[in-house]
Amino acid sequence: MPKTESNTVALGTKAPDFSLPGPGVHEVALSDFADSPALLVAFISNRCPFVVLLREELAAFARDYADRGLAVIAINSNDATAHPEETLERIEAEVREQGYGFPYLKDASQEVAKAYDAACTPDFFLFDAERRLAYHGQFDDARPGNGKPVTGADLRAAVDAVLAGQAPDAAQTPSIGCNIKWTEGNAPAAVSAAA
Repeated sequence: MPKTESNTVALGTKAPDFSLPGPGVHEVALSDFADSPALLVAFISNRCPFVVLLREELAAFARDYADRGLAVIAINSNDATAHPEETLERIEAEVREQGYGFPYLKDASQEVAKAYDAACTPDFFLFDAERRLAYHGQFDDARPGNGKPVTGADLRAAVDAVLAGQAPDAAQTPSIGCNIKWTEGNAPAAVSAAA
């Protein structure tokens, strides 16, 4: 199974603004979560085996931290024309089936994925209260077929640190997953050059 590693993004980078539609055709904006002491922006997919492996635990993780002030936003940036299982309608079904208690939005233009320099699904961006990037790494070390339990340990440790007003460990293992399915001619320059 092909694997793509998350890009290197400098810690301290400011969260790019966005407003995207979710199920029910309502728009959700980054600014809607201005009062949250921590924010996780997760680029995910409905079909990627790496996301399928952890989606149940991701839903539980978001529930566990909701009362502690972590806001979670999931974004699907995959090309829905070539991959119809990534449409907004399918996202709505995924929210219902997986019990996601957080907004799951569609980035049809892929401009938000580009602004965040997202590369794979899953790709996790944890921001502190000032919306500075504090963690950009893996959920945990579970991968399809490696037999390791899905716990969210790495991301949980990072969120615990941010909510305690501390910086997460600077040694962060990149996330690994399926590459974002870019529309033809829309892939970032680095991806196009590698293709």
